[in-house]
Amino acid sequence: MNEHFLVNTNLFRGLHEDELHALLECFRAREKTFQKGETIYRAGDVVTEIGLVESGSVNIVVNFYWGGSQIFGHIEAGQLFAETYAAIPGKELLSDVVAAEDCAVLFLNLDKLLTVCSNGCAFHNRIIHNLIRISAGKNLNLSTRMMHTAPKSIRDRLMSYFSEQAQRRGSRFAIPFSRQQLADYLGVDRSAMSNELSKMQRDGLLTYHKNEFVLSSTFHTN
Repeated sequence: MNEHFLVNTNLFRGLHEDELHALLECFRAREKTFQKGETIYRAGDVVTEIGLVESGSVNIVVNFYWGGSQIFGHIEAGQLFAETYAAIPGKELLSDVVAAEDCAVLFLNLDKLLTVCSNGCAFHNRIIHNLIRISAGKNLNLSTRMMHTAPKSIRDRLMSYFSEQAQRRGSRFAIPFSRQQLADYLGVDRSAMSNELSKMQRDGLLTYHKNEFVLSSTFHTN
């Protein structure tokens, strides 16, 4: 267990390595490794533990009733998954959690985390505070995604997403998605989205190479 890595995650931010060991015992922490493609949680599972990705990454995968699936989310090292479901007793998962690559996950009992223990852990409240901030950030990200998927046309969805990126990072930026991941994020067909990107480049709205984009000065006027 890499305690130096853990104290630099958002969940354990503000703690020291020598304080972490006692807290992990209090939270009934357990560590488990998974191979690429292995299912960590399955839709329909009822969970009481949250997962913190220590290495590698995992995907949140939605499987459709009539067949097919879609990656709904990607969880990188240092990030959490399943905390919303673990917080609601008896709530079944609506999606699978699958190892996107070989990974290690630290599982923590959420009830133990949310309840100040009889041992009087001096930093327990800080962990609760960190978890609330993480949940608030995820809610904000979900709201932002809903804003980008609200427009009907592919071009408008792309422009909404790129405008948000430019507001945060300027007119030149790199996105954290491959083409397929961007299409999944925006809820559109990959081929149709790629065609629209080519049209936007021909129209002088932007230029791009792989996942790097530069918006033109006329972008906001369209």
